[in-house]
Amino acid sequence: MAPKRTKRKSPSPDPQGMFAGMTVFLIEDGVQSLRLQIWKQKLVQMGAKVETQLSEKVSHVFAISSDALFHHVDDDRLARFKGHVLLYQWLEESLAAGEKVSEDFYILKVDPEGFDIFDKSLKAKLANRNSSSYDEHSHCKRIKSSHEEKKQTNEEKKGDIETNSVSWASNTEPHFPSSLTNSPEISSTQDKDVGMQMSFQYSPPDLNKGITEIFGKLVNIYRALGDDRRSFSYYKAIAVVEKLPFKVESADQVKDLPGIGKSMQDHIQEIVTTGKLSKLEQFETDEKVKTITLFGEVWGIGPATALKLYEKGHRTLDDLKNEDSLTNAQVIGLKYFDDIKTRIPRHEAQEMELVLQKVAEDIIPGMVVVCGGSYRRGKASCGDLDIVITHPDGKSHKGFLQNYVKRLKEMKLLREDLIFSTHSEEGTDSGVDTYFGLCTYPGRELRHRIDFKAYPRDIYAFGLIAWTGNDVLNRRLRLLAESKGYRLDDTGLFPATHGSGGKRGSRGTASLKLETEGGV
Repeated sequence: MAPKRTKRKSPSPDPQGMFAGMTVFLIEDGVQSLRLQIWKQKLVQMGAKVETQLSEKVSHVFAISSDALFHHVDDDRLARFKGHVLLYQWLEESLAAGEKVSEDFYILKVDPEGFDIFDKSLKAKLANRNSSSYDEHSHCKRIKSSHEEKKQTNEEKKGDIETNSVSWASNTEPHFPSSLTNSPEISSTQDKDVGMQMSFQYSPPDLNKGITEIFGKLVNIYRALGDDRRSFSYYKAIAVVEKLPFKVESADQVKDLPGIGKSMQDHIQEIVTTGKLSKLEQFETDEKVKTITLFGEVWGIGPATALKLYEKGHRTLDDLKNEDSLTNAQVIGLKYFDDIKTRIPRHEAQEMELVLQKVAEDIIPGMVVVCGGSYRRGKASCGDLDIVITHPDGKSHKGFLQNYVKRLKEMKLLREDLIFSTHSEEGTDSGVDTYFGLCTYPGRELRHRIDFKAYPRDIYAFGLIAWTGNDVLNRRLRLLAESKGYRLDDTGLFPATHGSGGKRGSRGTASLKLETEGGV
């Protein structure tokens, strides 16, 4: 019989912690019980006092929305309150950043009628967070920006959102912590709305789906053929077209828009006139292109491998099942091909993030676990889960991922391994630990892709940007860094050495020290 796991005690409150001096009152309406429990725990651990009722001692009130606020506190009482009234997202963003972020973008304005939620200028700034350049549907990446320049993202193609979620409190999964099984509220319909409000989810009009779907197919085809330049061009065009507030009926309507050159205009004109694109039809009737594109959709198979498999005579996914040269990761990608292509509804990703945060806290109190990618960008669905991990003390991340993965496997949340590399304890590869694998949602066998990256605290901001994305933003940031004489990646911003013959220089050994994504 396995020995009983001893529960680690939570650390004592730190009187000099991040939230020292704050006395908070939490409006519980519309908030998941598990999330509320985590927030309270974090606040107390980091120096704040949590009051059970609104009083003169309270310096900060947190609410999920104005409706929740006014449902719990009457107008007269709010009018007399002299403290700060903030959205819960301020707390989330501060915990993710490892320091208190500016309150300006999270203020709930309360006028005498109780209807004005945001100051107009701030509301406009928040709206800017929901626009972007482009999004890669196969990887979900998002940016959390500085206080002055908020994030701008582009809506990916939405997957079908399931209307009935399976609760993390389900009794069908005996491996989950008892503290989770006592939280029946986690999957309520109300909580789905909470998730959308917390991330300021953007829902574009999608009036030009006929254009963006055809361009999306070309993106996949060119990527499979190894033509990143053309693939990237169609991504940029999709980002522009899918956000248009009108239905395109002529290429003249988009000729002056960024990313829409002459060739792209011709494609759009053909699509709006005929409903199809001859270039795509040619690709779809070309056996080689069709086959290489299909093989390239298997996790772990790149353009070169896809071409080799085609040249060996393989034409279908069933053919690949008898291919001896496939790696273990490619075999897994092939076996769960349909599962991996199934997108994850937002409310499920939110519930999974909550469980991941709870499990991390049980192993080492204070661990920061953030779900990046499309989820962090506020999308309706995402293709995988990108989990970024650190610890404020700069040392507790070392060796954490091994224990974390082991615990999640015991819970049957993690199922198959794809990649696992550890460097934190040896100090190699910038001390970043990596795990890629497949996970399942409680009560189902459907596999989803999940990635973990555990970073030292001093480079966490770089990792958070990279694994939030989107990819085009990451590429533009890298190009901007190069234009300034630097090299940027997920482990730092490094002075670049001078290359010879016009070649790009290599990166220096020491990164600039930046604490947050905003660089402050």
